[in-house]
Amino acid sequence: MPLPPALRSLIRSTPTIAPVPHRAVISVTGSQAAEFLNGVVASSVPSSPDAHFYTAFLQAQGRVLHDAFMHSYATPEGKKGYLLEFDSRPSEAQPLLTMLKRFVLRAKVKIRDVSEQYDVWAAWGSENEQAWETERQWDYSRSGAVEPVWNDQIPWGVSSGPLQDRRGVGMGARVLARKGDRPQGYSSYDAVSSDDYVRHRILHGVAEGSTDMNPTQAFPMDSNLDFMGALDFRKGCYVGQELTVRTYHTGIVRKRIFPVLLQGQGSSPLMLPLASGTDIRLRNVVTTSEAAFRPRPRGTGKLLTSIDGVGLALLRLEHVFAAETGHSQFYIDGPASSSSEDSSVCITTWRPDWWPDVRLVTE
Repeated sequence: MPLPPALRSLIRSTPTIAPVPHRAVISVTGSQAAEFLNGVVASSVPSSPDAHFYTAFLQAQGRVLHDAFMHSYATPEGKKGYLLEFDSRPSEAQPLLTMLKRFVLRAKVKIRDVSEQYDVWAAWGSENEQAWETERQWDYSRSGAVEPVWNDQIPWGVSSGPLQDRRGVGMGARVLARKGDRPQGYSSYDAVSSDDYVRHRILHGVAEGSTDMNPTQAFPMDSNLDFMGALDFRKGCYVGQELTVRTYHTGIVRKRIFPVLLQGQGSSPLMLPLASGTDIRLRNVVTTSEAAFRPRPRGTGKLLTSIDGVGLALLRLEHVFAAETGHSQFYIDGPASSSSEDSSVCITTWRPDWWPDVRLVTE
C-alpha cells in the first residue's frame, strides 16, 4: 500500500535543511585511494575521481558493518580523495578507522579521522534537489535482490556539487559543512531539527546507520542496500563478496526493512517512543477455511528506528504478504501493567511510491 493518508501531512515539501546526527568523517587520500577502496567496499568505485557514491562495508561472512557515503573532494594541495561519512555510534563492529588501516598494507593511501572538522547536513524540498530525480528502473534477480539501473553515468553527483542522495526518490542532497557552520548556499532553506530528518527518511523508506542495520548481524539485502544502490553484484573481489553474490544467484531474500505506522487504541498514531529491537508479532485473522493462507509462525519482526508514530521495521516477507492480503496483522505487545484488555500497538506497513516491486516470499 502507498503512504497512508494520515501521514501525508508529515512530508515537508518546502526547501528544508537539517543536521544529520551521529555521523563521523574519515579522509582517504593518496594515489591509490580509489583502488584501495574498491577492494573493501561492496559497490564499484566510480572511474571518475570527481564522483561521489554510496556504499557499504561488509564483514567476511557477508553481514553489514557500516553503510557510508563517499564524498569526492580535493585536498588543499589539489590531490583527489574521499571524505567517508558513516554512523559514529559504538557497536559490536570493529571501529571503521581501525579496520581500514588494517587493510592498507602497502597501498599508497593516507587515512585519518577528520570528524572534528565537519558537520553533516541533509537538504531537500527545493527544485535543486528534485532536478536529478528520474523515474526509477530496476533489475530483478530470481533471489529477490533488486538493483537500480542508472541511465546517467554519475548518479550521485560530482565534487563540484553536493552529493545527490539517491537512496530514495525525494531524499534530497547530503552536504558536508565546516564544524559549527551552516552549509553555504542554503540560507533560504527552513532549518529544522535532526528529528525532522529522521522522520523524513522514514517516510521515504530509507534505512540508515547502526540502529537500522545491526552491525555484524544484518544482511545487506535484508537492509535494502541493494535497491538503495550500495551493492554491485558484478564487481571483482571485496570483503564479504562470496556470500553476498551467492545469495544473489542461488539464495532467496526472505526479509526486508519496511516503513511502518504505529497505532495505539483508537487508531491514532502512537507518539510514545518505543525501544529499537522491540519484537513485532503476527496474529492470524483468518477463518479455518482460509488456513492455507496462514504464514508459518516462525520468528518475529524487529522494530528499528521510530519517531512520532512512524518507524522502520525488519519483517519476514511471507508475513508482509499475509498482512497485505488481510489474513494477518502485525502488533507489538502492550505493557504488562496496562489495565486495558487490548493495549497492544497495531503495526501497518506501506511501500513508498519509488520502491521496486518487492518480491514477497510465500513458500
